[in-house]
Amino acid sequence: MAIPNSKRVIYAALIGNFLIAISKFAAAAYTGSSAMLSEAIHSVVDTGNQVLLLYGIRRATQPADDKHPFGYGMELYFWTFVVAILIFAVGAGISIYEGVLKIIEPHPVESPFVNYIVLAAAMVFEAVAWWIAFQEFRKTKGSGGFIAAIRRSKDPTVFTVLFEDSAAMLGLVAAFIGILAAQTLGMPILDGVASVTIGVILAFTACVLAFESKGLLIGEGASPQVVRGIRAIVSKRSEIDFVNEVLTMHLGPREVLLNLSLDFKNSISAGTAEETVSALEKDIKARFPEVTRVFIEIQGRGGHEAALIGSPPP
Repeated sequence: MAIPNSKRVIYAALIGNFLIAISKFAAAAYTGSSAMLSEAIHSVVDTGNQVLLLYGIRRATQPADDKHPFGYGMELYFWTFVVAILIFAVGAGISIYEGVLKIIEPHPVESPFVNYIVLAAAMVFEAVAWWIAFQEFRKTKGSGGFIAAIRRSKDPTVFTVLFEDSAAMLGLVAAFIGILAAQTLGMPILDGVASVTIGVILAFTACVLAFESKGLLIGEGASPQVVRGIRAIVSKRSEIDFVNEVLTMHLGPREVLLNLSLDFKNSISAGTAEETVSALEKDIKARFPEVTRVFIEIQGRGGHEAALIGSPPP
């Protein structure tokens, strides 16, 4: 389930992109700039993406049922992947198309100062939205680098908005430079080049988001720190001889499925084994609240290893 602060980040981006899109379309219609039109389309795509992320969050919070016994948490990952596809197909595709048309048939940008005003205002809105997303992301990134934190993150809403806003800022800079160069050098073709550049930025952003979303969608394990912590809790139990296997998978940003295969000492009774299983589940959930489902298999080490290679146990 996505944390409430994720919604705050998305709402901030949604409001900002909606207002920016209106101003960009008005400026594009008035000045005839293809770079500004590409930016307007970019803002519309981003606005739609925020709506999809909010829908994904709502769907992900549905309770488990017979059809989906582990809940709907992974719906958020699906809709994040859809967002990446939209950025690539709609945002990047139309921007590059508009840019190529302008390069083939260049025409001067009318009243470029209108574009400068709109771009400057858009930069302010985008900077505010970016800063909110960045602050939220920094709370969860830990002590490592930003790239590593993105790879570790299991909440795609925050880093998706952060990526979108970063691409938006780069796109605004490209549009500003392109329009200014076209006006200063008297080369309207540069306006089209700026539009193509915006498309390339969006395509790269979409590919990165799709790659990260794919990993979450097909199932990623919990962080190494969580797995080590679970092993440490299990290893402290005197009733257990060996930890055969620890398998984890994220069912959502804050939902982890845990499967344990444990070799219990032969000397303990069935009742003691049952009590140990219950105590382990309680201790693991207390230390790692994100572990919401725990399944523990009692199996001898030899039998487990034989099962892994497909041969009958000794």
